[in-house]
Amino acid sequence: MTNTHKDALFVLVKSLSKSEKRQFKLYVGRLGVNTDAKFLALFNLMDKVKKYDEKAILESGIVKKAQLSNLKAHLYKQILVSLRLNPVNQTIRLQIREQLDFATILYQKGLYKQSLKILDKAKATAIENEEKNIAYEIVELEKIIETQFITRSIPDRADELAIQAKELSAMNVMTSKLSNLSLQLYGIMLKVGYVQSDEDYKKVKDYFESHLPKYNLQELGFREKLWLYKAHLWYSFLVQDFLSSFRYASKWVDLFYENKEQIYLNPVFFLKGNHYLLESLFYVKYSSQFRQTLEKLEKVVGSSDFPKNDNIASLTFLYLNANKLNLHFLEGTFQKGLYLVKIIEYGINKHKERIDAHHIMVLYYKIACLYFGTGDNKTCIVYLKKIINNKNLKMREDLLCFARVLSLVAHYEAGMDYHLEVQLRSTYKFLLKMNDLHAVQKEMIKFLRNLGNIYPHELQNEFQKLHTELKKYEDHPYEKRAFLYLDIISWLESHLENKPVAQIIREKAMAHTR
Repeated sequence: MTNTHKDALFVLVKSLSKSEKRQFKLYVGRLGVNTDAKFLALFNLMDKVKKYDEKAILESGIVKKAQLSNLKAHLYKQILVSLRLNPVNQTIRLQIREQLDFATILYQKGLYKQSLKILDKAKATAIENEEKNIAYEIVELEKIIETQFITRSIPDRADELAIQAKELSAMNVMTSKLSNLSLQLYGIMLKVGYVQSDEDYKKVKDYFESHLPKYNLQELGFREKLWLYKAHLWYSFLVQDFLSSFRYASKWVDLFYENKEQIYLNPVFFLKGNHYLLESLFYVKYSSQFRQTLEKLEKVVGSSDFPKNDNIASLTFLYLNANKLNLHFLEGTFQKGLYLVKIIEYGINKHKERIDAHHIMVLYYKIACLYFGTGDNKTCIVYLKKIINNKNLKMREDLLCFARVLSLVAHYEAGMDYHLEVQLRSTYKFLLKMNDLHAVQKEMIKFLRNLGNIYPHELQNEFQKLHTELKKYEDHPYEKRAFLYLDIISWLESHLENKPVAQIIREKAMAHTR
């Protein structure tokens, strides 16, 4: 996502590719009078500089301070018009809206028959491509025109339009209710996180069931089914029913593969559906299916006909690399995954304007886990510090929580005893402050705090005690979340069996390959 602290026009100019800049200059130069236009001079200046500097703009003599705001607004609009004309951005949705605009102009000129002809074709395209909101707008305009120009060729035209309007309205209302529910559940996830008690579970369950509209699955179109599956997916994530999450994420992705044209019309929803499917597969540890899904996704997005734009490029980078890391975690191949670190660091720098801070911190956490799995605890700590020291990370406190817990473990493994004491106090204060001290975290902190009082020959027995205690929570509905962030059980087993943690995870993966 764009950094809101930067000037919006400057960010837009810097987001343009070489071909988009070239097209813009051709667009504004289509009339000779524009070649020396002030807005073009401002564009060229912003294109050259590395950061927005209003003082430098005013000193250039292009514009006076009183006129700068208007000139920037004009340039912003001209860039958007130029981008709209770019063939790369000519999506079905824009093409239909363009036809609707043309029909409106013809209607205003009194050319009713020509307007209706364009509207009829645009409506058919809109319905075919699941653009039912635009289709409803088209029908409404058709109704207006028909009140002024009665076509004798279709006697039942008024009834036909009334029925179409009613059907489209009903489908749009259904979509609105389902999308509202999906958005509200997503909001609960961001604000509160997973349910943490039976009381939380009941609240979420009651909310979901009371807001889920009645429907007949056979009567739903692509768009309505998509929002239905999304709502069920978020509900499943909230209540930590990951098998259900897998089921609805699979329905989401299958819906696209059954309607392949929608992959190219709605690439963002296609990418997100695959990401949630992979996330669900990761949680239920279906490693073989995870690999197949990831390889299939990579093949589709790498094809020449898959849509290309900045937003899609950023999401593709984020989802593919996050899940490539997850695959190495599933299979215990941490060393093999180290090549991804440079790719991810480069990608973060390239896409930082379009990826929010939380997702960047998630990538850093996964990199930290990668190094922890290879036994490089000091590098693990370096990446965890990027998260722990981030004062602007307001959402998903659970990430901050488990970053601190992993940091404690990494300090212990690295033999940094002095730092461990400082970390323990800091982490304990943080957890108490955020009121999120769950059983798994309590046991981990209690174990680490007692390490100084344990003799070396007693250590193995203490590891065994902690392992026995934590195994109780591995499948607990509200405590198992801890193991999604850090495989503490495998870490303990690596000490008990005197094996590298990566080997323990690989052996588990081979035993449970599905």
